[in-house]
Amino acid sequence: MSATGFAHTPKPPYYAVIFTSRRNGEGEADYALAARRMFDLVQVQPGFLGAESARDGEGFGITVAYFDSEESILRWRNHVEHAATRERGRREWYEHFEVRVAKVERAYGGPERE
Repeated sequence: MSATGFAHTPKPPYYAVIFTSRRNGEGEADYALAARRMFDLVQVQPGFLGAESARDGEGFGITVAYFDSEESILRWRNHVEHAATRERGRREWYEHFEVRVAKVERAYGGPERE
């Protein structure tokens, strides 16, 4: 993430992996360490473009990770440490989660600033 919290992505097309979750409130310290490690690790993966993430006070969160190709997404999904952390999340940290993969065809932002 950039200092603004917004990912700096190239002109489309590219891909977005949208991870929405509701935390169960267990293991906050371990979760924070694992989340930091996963973010550090994904940043050096080939094809990773950036990410945006937010969580509310009740444990609902959304993270959107951007990649240049479906192959890059699969490499990240199959990364040994990421796979182990995902499994731990299923067992220990998440009440429920959803993963969606989408191709970004158009992107724009605003407001325009001078």
